[in-house]
Amino acid sequence: MTTTAAPATSTEVVGFDQVTKAYGTVRAVDGLSLRLHPGQTVALLGPNGAGKSTTLDLLLGLRQPDAGTVSVFGTTPREAIVAGRVGAMLQSGGLMDDVTVAELVGLSCSLHPRPYKPSDVMARAGIAQIADRKVNKLSGGQAQRVRFALATAGDSDLIILDEPTTGMDVSARQAFWATMREQADQGRTVLFATHYLEEADAIADRVLVLHRGRLLADGTAAEIKARAGARRVSFDLEGTVDAEALRALPFLTALDVSGRTVRIQSADADATVHALYGLGVYPRNLEVAGLGLEQAFVAITEAEEARQS
Repeated sequence: MTTTAAPATSTEVVGFDQVTKAYGTVRAVDGLSLRLHPGQTVALLGPNGAGKSTTLDLLLGLRQPDAGTVSVFGTTPREAIVAGRVGAMLQSGGLMDDVTVAELVGLSCSLHPRPYKPSDVMARAGIAQIADRKVNKLSGGQAQRVRFALATAGDSDLIILDEPTTGMDVSARQAFWATMREQADQGRTVLFATHYLEEADAIADRVLVLHRGRLLADGTAAEIKARAGARRVSFDLEGTVDAEALRALPFLTALDVSGRTVRIQSADADATVHALYGLGVYPRNLEVAGLGLEQAFVAITEAEEARQS
């Protein structure tokens, strides 16, 4: 795994080359270099203020970099968008109120250089049954599905999604991601920013972790988890739990005690468990597992914060 941009190729979808964007004294994007290629489903992760929104704005040509270059299919973002090669679903994107869903989707299709049939777009987005409803009468989840329909109104090669499943229920989220996987299987590139790290873990071929405008980690979800180094240890104890004694265990990086259930993160699970028995306690239901993506993400970003402090 590396944070160094790969060499450019003829099939490159997105290229960031030493891109910087500042707002006053704050560098929202700081020397960012990366490449995206066809057929990838890429999750963009980072804590608030990491630079995710600015990165997407630069990619869509909504902002211009102070330094470096952004290319999309070998051209400028604006040229790629005008050619219909990019579809975007932005979290902050407003919707026209006094029109029906069908009218809004039909308008979006008519404006796309390579449009799909509006009926097909609505069916794929799961909004055919609300086609006659006014946009300002939609629930949050329905509005999100309409935004998705607008992003996929035509045959775009790159689909950019900013927090796409916010407000959707579980079944709608599952259907949404099944559709996105179909898009990637057809050779399209899907880039999405999300706070649902379980989605990134389950869906993304590649995970990018931004921190203070820099690319902190770049790899598969499994590689990101392995980079964190720690493992999870959980068990139950009988009797009184001595939290202070547990905090003294070697290689401990996190401790959570809930009643008689103990959850630990350890940089060396074998040594921690060995020392646990040395305390004279006998854990029940002992489980040792690798970190989930969420725990790994927290561990990596906290380590970077500690390094910079």
